[in-house]
Amino acid sequence: MDDEMSLIGDGSTSHVLPTINGKNKDLVSISHETMADVLNGVYEESVQECTVIDCRYPYEYEGGHIQGALNLYTQQQISEFIKSQQQKQTTDSLKHILVFHCEFSSERGPKLLRYLRSLDRKENSHRYPYLDFPEIYILEKGYKVFSENQMHLCEPQGYTPMLHKDYSSDLRRFRIRSKSWTEGERKSKIRRSLMSPY
Repeated sequence: MDDEMSLIGDGSTSHVLPTINGKNKDLVSISHETMADVLNGVYEESVQECTVIDCRYPYEYEGGHIQGALNLYTQQQISEFIKSQQQKQTTDSLKHILVFHCEFSSERGPKLLRYLRSLDRKENSHRYPYLDFPEIYILEKGYKVFSENQMHLCEPQGYTPMLHKDYSSDLRRFRIRSKSWTEGERKSKIRRSLMSPY
């Protein structure tokens, strides 16, 4: 990992968790072993709070997820999460890390992680490089590999693939829901740019 990637998002310090080289080269990856260590309190002296964000669709999440994980799978949900957390944050000393993942951490998780970071940058553009969430990780290889190795840390203890044949109608519905929000945001930005006098 190069020097820039070894620092958290605001450049203030190094990552508190051990990182690995993952398939998403622009993101900071952790292994399922490290995720398990966080849940087991190995890093409790340096991590006051860890929020795991599960970007899979609800039927996948309900079939088994990492203990305590939040199920956020649309950009709207990510936006609402940011607002709720900003209201809660009262001190810079609180170290709150985020860990994103989806089934394989190849598309949905990385996409929403990048979206949160872009919103965080925008919200804090007046005090760059400050970020509300400077330390964000992607769980390499996602829930599938985590559940295969750490099932005792999942609730319920199971794994429902996105392409499970029993949930084909749910898949279509949730795909439309997540894409419709993205498309709506894109059109809104275009309208604002057309109306802008600059």
